[in-house]
Amino acid sequence: MNAPDPRDAKIPVTILTGFLGSGKTTVLNRLLRQPSLAGAAVIVNEFGAVGLDHLLIEASEEQFTLLDNGCACCTVRGDLVATLKELDRRSQAGETPPLSRVIIETTGLADPAPILHTLMAETELMTRFRIGGVVTTVDAVNGEATVSRRPEAAKQVAVADRLLITKTDLVSDDALGKLQRRLEHLAPTVELAIARNGEVGLDLLASLADAASDVARIATRLEAVAHNHHDCGPDCHDHAHHRDMHGHHGIQSFSFVIDKPVEWNAFARWLDYVAALKGEDLLRFKGLVHVTDEPERPLVLHGVQHVFHPPARLDRWPSADRRTRLVFIVRNIERETIARTLVKFAAIDAANIASPALAA
Repeated sequence: MNAPDPRDAKIPVTILTGFLGSGKTTVLNRLLRQPSLAGAAVIVNEFGAVGLDHLLIEASEEQFTLLDNGCACCTVRGDLVATLKELDRRSQAGETPPLSRVIIETTGLADPAPILHTLMAETELMTRFRIGGVVTTVDAVNGEATVSRRPEAAKQVAVADRLLITKTDLVSDDALGKLQRRLEHLAPTVELAIARNGEVGLDLLASLADAASDVARIATRLEAVAHNHHDCGPDCHDHAHHRDMHGHHGIQSFSFVIDKPVEWNAFARWLDYVAALKGEDLLRFKGLVHVTDEPERPLVLHGVQHVFHPPARLDRWPSADRRTRLVFIVRNIERETIARTLVKFAAIDAANIASPALAA
């Protein structure tokens, strides 16, 4: 990414989106290590009542804002506008370093189109900010099936300015080529990049030099997406007409907080059980787990449907809160079902399990 053009004083706002488990947080961390992004602010939108991703993002406190318990494309759009205005105010007042860029990491189920509409419709915002493009991450392992089956994922691809295929080291060249052809069919004019072993370049965030042209192109793209959206089939995700508690066509999020350390072997058996029994509907699982054998080094867990990544140990806790936190994004799985399995298979006392309520 080149430095912002001094002739354009507007601050670029880049949306980093992609379906559940496609590697957005990993990409964001790689980008934030670049010295030229020292003046960037990061807004992370999480779906559940208990946020976890923000604890794993390598950004200073003054760089970082969390929008949790709602989706930026639906329930917290007003919060997003207020956050951008506050970031600009603090920068101009000298309370924080000069603001060079804003990166918004969306939830895995977000529709980027309403977020772009929000930015474009706010006249006051657009005097200080400009849209710096949409970057969509696509998982090389599950991407083709996800884009075919999930209208949210297909729309994330369609709205993108740049596509980044992640986890390419886990698939064959033939499988990667097949996915590329699928993406090129869905979004023939979008630039396509490939992350090799998690590495990404700053040119991923490069935006159009002409901000006015940028907005015009995005508006045209949104019109095309909105038109095509009416023909996406019976499972189509329609914000206007098909809302559940989160507006995501039957998908829900719930969280658990466990007060006491867990015994890993029992917990691992529980994970295997849930993956085997409910994997198809376990769209995303994230956990920060306090284990008994090394209580000062928590385990980070990630799962997408039947696939759970090997647990990774942190060197230390990212905050003073040392409770286990589990976040589920599921389809057709009741919260009570998961709670019962935790008690039965992970040997966790029900009295130590709390379920934070989600906002209406």
